This record gives sequence, structure tokens and C-alpha cells, in this order.
Amino acid sequence: MSLSAKGKKQAPASIIRVACVGNSVTYGYGLQDPATQSYPTQLQQLLGDKYEVRNFGHSGATLLSHGHRPYIKEPEFRQALDFKADLVVIHLGLNDTDPRNWPDHADEFIGDYRALVDSFRTANPNARIWVCLMTPIFHSHPRFQSGTRDWHAAIQKEIHKVATYNVGLIDLNTPLYNHPELFPDALHPNVEGAGIIARTVYGALTGDYGEMKPSAMYGNGMVVQRQRPIEFHGTCHAGSEIRVTFNDSTIATNANEQGQWSVTFPEMEAGGPYRLTFSTGVKPKRGKARLGLPPFHEIAFDSVYVGEVWLCSGQSNMEFTLNNTTTAQEDKKLFASLPSHLAYCDLSTLYPTDHVEWSEATLDSVNHLRLLHQPRWQACTPENVGRFSAIAVHLGRVLADSLRIPIGIICNAVGGTTTESWIDRHTLEWEFPNILYDWYHADYGQAWARGRALKNIAKAPNTKLQRHPYEPAYMFEAGILPLDHYQIKAVAWYQGESNANNIELHERLFRLLHKSWRNYFEGSPAFYYVQLSGLNRPSWPAFRDSQRRLIGPHSYMVVSHDCGDSLDVHYRNKRPIGERLAWQALRYSYGKRIISQGPKPIGAAIIDGKLTIGFSGIYDDNIGMHASSGDRIIGFEVAGPDGVFHPAEARVEERMVILTCPEVEDPIEVRYAWQPFTRANLVNKAGLPTSTFKIKVTKDYIPWIYD
Repeated sequence: MSLSAKGKKQAPASIIRVACVGNSVTYGYGLQDPATQSYPTQLQQLLGDKYEVRNFGHSGATLLSHGHRPYIKEPEFRQALDFKADLVVIHLGLNDTDPRNWPDHADEFIGDYRALVDSFRTANPNARIWVCLMTPIFHSHPRFQSGTRDWHAAIQKEIHKVATYNVGLIDLNTPLYNHPELFPDALHPNVEGAGIIARTVYGALTGDYGEMKPSAMYGNGMVVQRQRPIEFHGTCHAGSEIRVTFNDSTIATNANEQGQWSVTFPEMEAGGPYRLTFSTGVKPKRGKARLGLPPFHEIAFDSVYVGEVWLCSGQSNMEFTLNNTTTAQEDKKLFASLPSHLAYCDLSTLYPTDHVEWSEATLDSVNHLRLLHQPRWQACTPENVGRFSAIAVHLGRVLADSLRIPIGIICNAVGGTTTESWIDRHTLEWEFPNILYDWYHADYGQAWARGRALKNIAKAPNTKLQRHPYEPAYMFEAGILPLDHYQIKAVAWYQGESNANNIELHERLFRLLHKSWRNYFEGSPAFYYVQLSGLNRPSWPAFRDSQRRLIGPHSYMVVSHDCGDSLDVHYRNKRPIGERLAWQALRYSYGKRIISQGPKPIGAAIIDGKLTIGFSGIYDDNIGMHASSGDRIIGFEVAGPDGVFHPAEARVEERMVILTCPEVEDPIEVRYAWQPFTRANLVNKAGLPTSTFKIKVTKDYIPWIYD
């Protein structure tokens, strides 16, 4: 028997007694038959007949001795002491979040918990004891925003402190936190949730976390991020020795008490391919097994590269494959002779959100976050590149061609997904909890997206508990967490179509998305994002302008309105967008002095009686401004105090555009490309378009004139 909790060693016994101490979650409240379905019962089944597991849960019990229902005053407490358990698992604290308890007695929590632990040590001095981080309480709990959320978080911190008191710690929060569908009342898990608790406790008690498994993100042809320490990690039996060999260097480590292991190699410059192996156990000599030694297990990858790794994410226009573009056959030839390795890790969706009712099997898979294909690294060749995201592979192609180092592209885009679906649950719970409530019927989501989601889940046994890719936090849990903290250089993001109905809401969500991902990924990666294209949807001009104004620190935008299709949100000319993303990356992430974007407006003013628009001169973005089609610049409009816009004639003078509009005597505001599907045509000498914009006409000092 392998045990991980701290404590005195005990002599082997014929039957090992296990006491499960706790509240209603331990008891099995809400289950149809707690006697057969509670987590202690399921734990008994996992441990087998060498163990005797007893359930000492009492619904509503508090850890606090001055709480409204102290566990130490309940009969289950005395029964648990009399059991004289060899192993004690304590899960208390949920009811201490009640306003009758935590506000008045928070300072007593650690002392009360230690006293409870001591009582079990007195009953059996050889007992091994674990305290548990509490299971989640979800947003639909009636007191979530009035204190439960905050006090739950505070109590978790206190439990961490209790765990330093010579006891083990079991995390019951993490394995359940991404599964609100398993908590019908936001507090008590169903049978499946109880099973997750049982398996988590089983691992802690036995150290059995299965055979060695490196992260599922690893594979032949993969690219790891250069110029950063290189970490490899995975799981195995607790205490097992793991040896990792990379680039002829070996590091050994042991799996910790939670069955997790990791090793870190020094940062490297770009190169490869290198061999990567993971092994555990003792390798037999001459093919003969040796009795008494742990079995040998090895996993090897022969072609691992060091270079630059990019994550390409969003919705359908990022998902759109090269095979479906107008230039597919011509573009495939570009991948025949790249100067360096270009690899693509495909995490495409298994279940597109088409206008169909999903089967029960699909609904079950979606609920279990099994939405995407398993990661698989593949070299981009003319034969297979057509199956991949067109924008992503063109981004990778230009980077590989320009930097001449290995490039890895990870793509997990899913059509129709909302911005809120890609933000982690914790961020939403603390900064935008209202969006989590009944998203299917609330007015936060765009009407078509909510309608499509309801269509997909129409056959769900319980639509209240059914999950969907458009739902807040879902894509983070199904699409970002499977990346397993894989190190990336930056993000290429193309999304917004499913949030274009509410500009103000999207602005808030977009900033939360950046915060969420920069907290998750090491190194706070830069964001490169694509502005919405041209399409006959009324809200799109204002939305495009909002996206322009969202450019912030370490975020950079690509304009796409000149590639749009007036009738199809999935325009087929994708190559320019991937290339523009790459040019922006070469400029801002790799320091190349190139023109990577169209002219950027920095102000409008009346100068010498002329309405003048100034454009940024950084890296010559505005040099050679001209009309991309025809013999005149179109797309500018001017409004006076009445707010009515009129078309304006435009001409270029050096870094400025001069507007003439006889209908407006007193210009107040200027806008450009302000049509859903626009034919605005101002570009620079590199042919890169100017963004949709709206700006006020200033009468103040205008320093950009003199730059």
C-alpha cells in the first residue's frame, strides 16, 4: 500500500478502516440512493475488500464549532471517532460560507479545524489524515454574489494553511470546477460528480494515478517555444521516478503526491529535430524482465523542434480551411519548399454547431468537454495543408519563410463561438458573474447564437444542465485547458461575428479575454486580431470601429473589410488575412522594420481652412497613400452639428488626406468605410487598407501636423 499523507507509520492490518467525514456532499444529499451512490460508497468499490469505508457525512454541518450546526456536535462525529479509522478524509467548510457563520467566526476556522484533526489522532494515534479543498459552489447558488463566492475562496485559503498541520491535502475543487452540469443545485454533485470525488480520493489514498502519461499535446513533429525554459510534464503513480531525455540531456524526477511530474530544460535557440523520450521503471537487460523491479515503460518522439509557437483561435473564419478558399490550388504550391519546418496541431471540432438537433451521444460528449479532436502535430505539406485553417497556415508560412526557423501552429477555432465562451470561469465569476445566469434565454448572447444553441440541445434530457460551445466559459474549458499550458509566443484571434450585436458588451468581454488568457499562458502573449470584414449587417461599421479602438498594449489589429463578401460571412479570400497577421507579427513580435498595416488616423482638424485628416507616420504606414481601385478615393463622409453625414471628396497631400464637402459648412465629425459592406479604398504603398473609423474634428493644437 502506498500512502501520501503525512503521519506516523502503522503496522499492516487485515482491513484498513477509512472514515469519510463531512457534510451533505459526503453524505450524498440529492442523490436518489446515497447508500449506493455517495462518494464513500463509490470509493469502497474502487478500494476493494481490503478496505472498509464508512460514510460519516452530516448534511448542513459546519467546521466552525460556533457555526449554526457544528459537526463536532453531531452523532456522526462521535461515530467516526469510535470507528478509530486508519485513514481519515475530511471535507468540511461549505456550510461555513453561510452568513450566520463566516462573518462572525472566520478567525476561529484554523483553530477549530486543527482541533478536529487532533480528535482523530487521539482516537487512533497512527491514523493518516487528509483535509480537502472544498468542492465548488457555482454561480446559480442563491447567495453566490452576496457572500458565498467570496467566503468560499477565503475558506479555501484557510484549508491550505490547515494542510501544513502534518496532514495531507486533497483538491476536490479542480476536478469538478469545470463541470457545473454535475451540480443540479449548484452545491451538491450528482452521481457522476460523486464518482469524480471518489476517484480523486482514491488517488490520494493509494498513490495510484495510472501509468506514465506525458501531456497529450506532445507528439512527433511538434514545436516547442525557443528562448524560454522548456518544460515537459505529465502524470504517473505517486513517487515513481520519471526520466526525460531531450537533445541528449537527461533529467530525472519523481511524481508528487498528486501523481504529477515535470522537468525543465534550459532555454534553447531554434533548431531540431531532436529526440524526446519519457521513461519510468527499470529497463531489462537483454530483453529479460527482472523480478521485483518496477516495469519499464518508455514513450519516444523522434522529431521535436525548437522554434516559435502560435495559437490561432476564434470562430468560423479562423476555422475556414484552405481547401475552401478561392486560391486553394495555387496556395498549396507555396508549401512545397519552405526553408524551415512548419507544423500544424489540429484541434478542430468533432461536433459543428450546424442548424441541427444533436443526438444524445453528442450531447453527452459536449457535456464531458469532449468537443475537439485530440491534438495531432502534422507537417504542413501541399498534400495535407488544404485540411487546415487557411489563415493559420498562411500566417505560419510567412513566418517560416521570413524567420527561417521551425514554426508551430496550434488551431482550436470553432464556428459560431462567442467571446464569453473563451473566457475562464473564475474571471467571469469575479468580474462578470451576471453573464453566467441562464445564458440560453438571457439577452447577453446574440439572438441567432442563442437560437442555434437551443436548436442543438433540443434533445437534451435537462436543458438547464446541458452545455454548449457558445455558453460562457465553455470553450475555455473545452478548448484552452486541453492545451495543458503549452508555451506559445502569441495569439492570432479572429472572432466577433457572434458578438457584433452589442458593441459595449463586446468591449468589456474582449478585455476580459485578454486578461484571462494572459493569466493562463506563461509570458503574457501578444494578441493579434482580425477586424470584421465587409458584410451587409447593419451593426458592423460601428463594431469595426470599436475593434480599432480596442488596440492596446501588446495587441495589434489586421483590417479585412476589403476582402469581405456582401452576402457571405465566410468570404473565401483568406490568404491576404494570414499574410497580414504575419506581417504585423514580424514587425511587433520580431522587430522587423516593415510596413505591416494600413494608414492609421490620428486626428482631424481644420488647417488653413481645409478639413484635414492626419495619419500615423510610424514605419511609413501612410507613405504612398492612394486609391486601391479607380481614380479617386472613396469612403469618406463628413457631418456637421446636425449629425447627418454626407459623402466627401478626398485627395492625398503627403501624410494627410484633405476632404471637401460643400454640404457641411461646419465639420464636426469624419467617418470612413462606414458601410456594412464597404468599397472604401484608401491604401498605402504596400496596398494595405485603412480601417473603418470615426473621429471628431478638433479645433485645438494638433501636434501631429509637425511630427
